[in-house]
Amino acid sequence: MIYLVEDDDSIRELVIYTLQTTGLQASGFACAKDFWEALKKEQPQLVLLDIMLPDEDGLTILKKLRSSGPTSRLPVIMLTAKGTEYDKVIGLDSGADDYIPKPFGMMELVSRVKALLRRSEPEQKTETRQAGPIVVDLSKHTVNVNGNPVVLTYKEFELLCYLMENAGIVLTRDQLLSKIWGYDFDGETRTVDVHIRTLRQKLGDASKCIETIRGVGYKMEEIG
Repeated sequence: MIYLVEDDDSIRELVIYTLQTTGLQASGFACAKDFWEALKKEQPQLVLLDIMLPDEDGLTILKKLRSSGPTSRLPVIMLTAKGTEYDKVIGLDSGADDYIPKPFGMMELVSRVKALLRRSEPEQKTETRQAGPIVVDLSKHTVNVNGNPVVLTYKEFELLCYLMENAGIVLTRDQLLSKIWGYDFDGETRTVDVHIRTLRQKLGDASKCIETIRGVGYKMEEIG
């Protein structure tokens, strides 16, 4: 199930119709109040969230989702008329997994939704990975630093795992965009930088394990 929070009736109806005709279950809500009520009954696989809403803005909703354990890694795509880099960075800094400015094409929206859903499916792995004081349990989707739990969003977790999987190898921003987001961002590598920054903040002193390769990308220090 996909939830869409959008106060524009025509956009909401069109998006819901498009998602349903492409085989995805979806429900739409005109305001935050209705969304929160629905969330009490069923947690969706993904949320499409407009920023400008009549009762509670989308960024506030996003921050509440990220601060709650059950929804802390719930995939969220921001839909908004605001298209400046500042607004995009604010959304990504707040924990959004993707950001689509209006107007957008329906097929592009569906493509991004399906790409994020694919990457949100839990992998059947029982192994753990470690880099310095960072320990990741892939089966439980948990991260510990020096024995202390660290809560990451889904994209931050996936980014950390990919860096650890390729420890010692320099990964370009384009490689990270393609692998983690599943499609081209048309050179919008700022997305990677924002997620690396928030990931480092959460890892604290252990963030030194992630090295910035100026003008290229990032590298996780070699394991072992």
